[in-house]
Amino acid sequence: MPSTTRSRRGRWQDSSDKAFRPSLSRSDEKPAPSPGKRQKTGHIYEAPSTPLRSQVTRPENMYSFTSNLVDLTSSPTKSSTGSPSSRKITNGVRLTNVAPSNGAKKFLVKNFKKTSKSDPENYFSQVWGQLDEALEAIFSRDVKPFSMEQLYRGVENVCRQNKAPSLFQKLQAKCKDHIINRVKHSLIEATQGLSDTDSLRSTTEAWATWRRQMTTIRSIFYYMDRSYLLHSTTQPSIDEYGIALFRDNVFSDSALKPRILQGACMLVSNDRAGSSEEGFAPTLFKEAITMFHVLAVYTKSFEPKLLGESQAFFDDWASKKSSELSLTDYVNECHALFKSEIQRCDVFILDESTKRNLNIQMENHLVMDHEERLVDTVDVVELMDGNNLDTLKDLYSLLEKKGLGEKIRVPFEEYINCEGESIVFDEKRQSEMVVRLLQFKQKLDTMWETAFRRNQNVGYGLKEAFETFVNKTKKSDTTWGTDNDKPGEMIAKYVDLILRGGSKAIPDSVASPMPAPANEDEMDEEEADEDSQINRQLDQVLDLFRFVHGKAVFEAFYKKDLARRLLMNRSASADAEKSMLTRLKSECGANFTHNLEQMFKDIELAREENSSYKTILEDRHEKPPVDLNVNVLSAAAWPTYPAVEVEVPRDIQKASTDFERHYKLKHTGRMLEWKHALAHCQMRAIFPKGPKEIVFSSFQAIVMLYFNEKADGESVTYEELSNATKLTDDELKRTLQSLACAKYRLLTKSPRGKDVNPGDKFVVNLGFSDPKYRIKINQIQLKETKEENKQTHERVAADRQYETQAAIVRIMKGKKKIKHALLITEVINALKSRGAVNPEDIKKQIEKLIDKDYMERADNGFYEYIS
Repeated sequence: MPSTTRSRRGRWQDSSDKAFRPSLSRSDEKPAPSPGKRQKTGHIYEAPSTPLRSQVTRPENMYSFTSNLVDLTSSPTKSSTGSPSSRKITNGVRLTNVAPSNGAKKFLVKNFKKTSKSDPENYFSQVWGQLDEALEAIFSRDVKPFSMEQLYRGVENVCRQNKAPSLFQKLQAKCKDHIINRVKHSLIEATQGLSDTDSLRSTTEAWATWRRQMTTIRSIFYYMDRSYLLHSTTQPSIDEYGIALFRDNVFSDSALKPRILQGACMLVSNDRAGSSEEGFAPTLFKEAITMFHVLAVYTKSFEPKLLGESQAFFDDWASKKSSELSLTDYVNECHALFKSEIQRCDVFILDESTKRNLNIQMENHLVMDHEERLVDTVDVVELMDGNNLDTLKDLYSLLEKKGLGEKIRVPFEEYINCEGESIVFDEKRQSEMVVRLLQFKQKLDTMWETAFRRNQNVGYGLKEAFETFVNKTKKSDTTWGTDNDKPGEMIAKYVDLILRGGSKAIPDSVASPMPAPANEDEMDEEEADEDSQINRQLDQVLDLFRFVHGKAVFEAFYKKDLARRLLMNRSASADAEKSMLTRLKSECGANFTHNLEQMFKDIELAREENSSYKTILEDRHEKPPVDLNVNVLSAAAWPTYPAVEVEVPRDIQKASTDFERHYKLKHTGRMLEWKHALAHCQMRAIFPKGPKEIVFSSFQAIVMLYFNEKADGESVTYEELSNATKLTDDELKRTLQSLACAKYRLLTKSPRGKDVNPGDKFVVNLGFSDPKYRIKINQIQLKETKEENKQTHERVAADRQYETQAAIVRIMKGKKKIKHALLITEVINALKSRGAVNPEDIKKQIEKLIDKDYMERADNGFYEYIS
């Protein structure tokens, strides 16, 4: 470590003749501290006792030292007079050659940097001359005559001499002169005769050049920018000044500004017109938008110009497209325009306000101004009829942009009414009515959920329109001249089809797909899936049933079909039967299903009664000629069946008489009426090609048993069979047709044909054969005849008359006096759940009640109740 010495003037000097530079940058002297206090200053400590006048050392004598130096770092030797070991100790006191302190000494630390002796003004002029040449080279794109470091140091020195304001003024003047006399004038001259787009291109190029030049200038004047301009409240930074200079003198020029803005708008117009990439020039447009943002003219200048031209474009575009294109094409074009406009805003970083305003303009001109075109009933119904969900979805989204989604309700209801009426009143395809209604309902639900986004108001319109057409009535041959609604009847028959046939009877068009079982372990799961599929189908049918007001028609036909299923034991699933009964009870109440529940109870009681009767016969050791099973039915709960005269075989008659005797002994006061038309039996027939077990209806069995009395091959005439069986012509023809003209032809008819007429002859078909051993040919009992259908409709119409009279009496009894119009309204509301009633029918029933003295006419159109 080098040794150090200290002079009397307090300068520290390295023994290696190198000067030590302290960390302080200035040599200003400070006042001496107060006496009696130990003062710490940098690395120098002093303990003054008496203040001394500090001495100023001239620069030329700064590094001069006296020769009397004491080496404090060298090793002590014996010859060293100043060595502690050579000093004598007298009276316990060590003698030294150091004189006592006579006062405080001041250590001065001065900067080694030499102060420039040149004149500041001359130096400023010299530096600015270099900067001026450099700026001229930058503006003219020549090689700079000085290094960047030299220029930076010059700016720093000038700023340290407090010449920064003057330097910035000169820089401003130089830049402004260049912008006005070179950039602006050259742009004005260059853009003459050019298009607005080319003028914009020239401006963006000049702007890019100016930005590069300002970047170089800022790097040179960086010290001034960060030390002076940064803290100034009146002067902008170099970057801000460059932007403002270009904006105020170039962009804002009256000759350039309109062409610049129009050029940018022209690029947008070219893009909207579908021009090529050269016509649009996306790079130029992006550079222009960036320039507008940096110059802070986007919101005040460019955006209003763009929005103004866009508004005119959207207005003209919508008027032209809406008149030329179909609704589908117009909707697609509108969505494409929305997408392209928003995409342009995102790609080229247009402000959110621009995107928002453009979106509002498109909504007003494309949607609001052409609302009638978008909700045109004819065109919208055509889309719905074609099930064009994508276009309907786009149409609804367009309308919803302005909150007009509910406007689709009117054409939607019109479509539902037209299509629904065509299904309900299609007499040629009435057997397919329910399936078509289910398909139609599924289509509407999908349309409402997918295209109309489950709009609540549109959903209400769907329900109201569906309910309207389902309950429309029309007197026709299918309803036998009554006002009964046909959907109630057809829904009951469709439910009968499902409950008889199970999941196999469900049409594929409305059935849910079921995966095939992979192995035997999945067979139980398959059965469960079949039950669930039946339940799903019943739920769909119940949805249709809820729309039907005429519950009385449904009840009549459902009860009749249920009776056939129970008596013929043709229900596919007892659980499905009970499930449907539970649904009806939940939907219509206990009164509606009271008779239906009683029908199930009668079947259960009949089983117990038959079991008890057979046990008694076994105890008596009596064997009846036939295995007889009797169903005792409550006449009030079951449908009304007409009495059909028939000659019952002797054995069956005897068995029936024995059971009736047993029943009357057990249940006194009851009367039994035999309904042979509902009976069926199982018989064993022997044919030359093999025996068969055949299930007949009672009438079929009576006819076939008559042939046992004839020889093989002997024919029987129609008249002979009529006399032997005592059947009516309609029943006999229907029975013989099922035996001789159906799938299983047990009889051969001559002459051949599908119709049975008097004079025809019948003979047993000895050549009959079938792969199955057990055959059912009593399907005729499950089919409804026209006469039965007519009777059911007429009975429902007659019941409605009685219900109407009862409703009128109840209302009159409660009101005592009521106007004619109000009475009509009250009656319609009271009978709504049982079916639609025409006001004319209500008037007829009022007249009947007046004749019966239940009510009378009063003044001013009132009716009064007669108690």
